[in-house]
Amino acid sequence: MPEKTITPNDISAVKDTVAREIACLKKLEELLEQAPLPSVLDKMEKTTGRIIFTGMGKSGIVAKKIVASLASTGTPAFFVHPAEASHGDLGMISTEDMVIAISNSGESKELADILNYCKRFGITLVGVTKNAASTLAQYADYVLPLPDMPEADPLGLAPTSSTTATLVLGDILTVALMNRKQFTKQDFQVRHPGGKLGAILQRVKDIMHTGEEIPLLDENTPIPTILVEMSKKRLGCVGFINQKGDLTGIFTDGDLRRKMSPELFTKRGVDVMTQNPKHVAGDMMAAQALHFMNEKQITTLFITAENKPVGIIHIHDLLKLGL
Repeated sequence: MPEKTITPNDISAVKDTVAREIACLKKLEELLEQAPLPSVLDKMEKTTGRIIFTGMGKSGIVAKKIVASLASTGTPAFFVHPAEASHGDLGMISTEDMVIAISNSGESKELADILNYCKRFGITLVGVTKNAASTLAQYADYVLPLPDMPEADPLGLAPTSSTTATLVLGDILTVALMNRKQFTKQDFQVRHPGGKLGAILQRVKDIMHTGEEIPLLDENTPIPTILVEMSKKRLGCVGFINQKGDLTGIFTDGDLRRKMSPELFTKRGVDVMTQNPKHVAGDMMAAQALHFMNEKQITTLFITAENKPVGIIHIHDLLKLGL
């Protein structure tokens, strides 16, 4: 079938919807300049429990997205369905938690039990609503206002502008807390391990340097030749083998700095190497190897088979996997 051409009505819907939602967000920006946003952020940052979000219908769907954003950026949060709360899930909310209830009108009857529960046990309650005179606003310790503006649909009824404003308010809370906590890329990666299962399950034999890439010399090699090999292979070390081909020692760039002297250049590998260097079998998982290297405070690790070196890994090889 041929592609349909966009109609004037479609173009009008695009422009009208975007314009109305932008206007709603600009109004949200104005409202938040006068709202107790800093106090809410202080409470969220300092709470010893979790941030509990709740809401019915579309508000609940948006609340779940906000929870996901907060939880993935270092703020423990989860969603409690208000209807389920009335049938036992109130027990999931402790006095160390704080509750953020979302209701555009502020009159969702399903929220009643949660509001009463918060008052009864002194749990901090934040209301997110456009109705400052609503039941939710009256119960709340803090109110974060939503713009009291028409929805973007032709009837002005379907949750559109209001849900967009709520979603952006959630992003504001998330970003502000990330800034306050100085949340880093490394912190983010720790909470987003999805897609890294293959990397975690890789074994060192799958990622190790082999063959000519291994910085390996006879233990009787003179220092000048050792330094050339170390510089050439660029792994920060040289390993040594005996006449049988067994791994007998290692000399690192750290050793070079510590042992630097005019006499050093008259010595051989066997004179300066650290004997019996750390080494593992090729079947060790990459994540285990990283733990082993951190524990032993080493940056390179030889892989051996029957004490014969078959490969080497650098800690950067493991970190590149995102472990």
